Amino acid sequence: MSCGTIKFAEQDGTFVLKFIGEVRLTLCSALDATIQRMFNSSNFSSIVIDLTEAQSIDSTTLGLMAKLSILSRQKIGLLPTVVTTHPDITRLLNSMGFEQVFNIIDQPMTCPECLEDLPSQDQSEEVVKAKVLEAHRILMDLNESNREAFRDLVSALERN
Repeated sequence: MSCGTIKFAEQDGTFVLKFIGEVRLTLCSALDATIQRMFNSSNFSSIVIDLTEAQSIDSTTLGLMAKLSILSRQKIGLLPTVVTTHPDITRLLNSMGFEQVFNIIDQPMTCPECLEDLPSQDQSEEVVKAKVLEAHRILMDLNESNREAFRDLVSALERN
């Protein structure tokens, strides 16, 4: 059994976790603490989980990955990206339904300079409506002029 490790990096609000080897329960306390640190960061903007060197991932780790996705959607409204090039790992993620809570890609990142924009998010009409409503409520809270300008729109969104 090979020992697993999780590497971590952050640059300009993008957090990268790289799982290497057999990632198991023994690494989960450190992973959970890192997840909390990421979401407490004031400049948090995205997450990439690189699984290109992972040999196996246990269910506890998968549960923490799902937690990470839920928190990401709550904090910034975006799904994290998972990079996997191993068919067994990809099959595991799909069997857990992770394609619904992560953007799963199969192209490894070769260097930080080669990063591209994250894939766009396919969101339901209800989710989009909630985001629009939230954004306009925030605008309304900024000043009285905005409150007047957006009152009718917010009222209409709240009724529907």
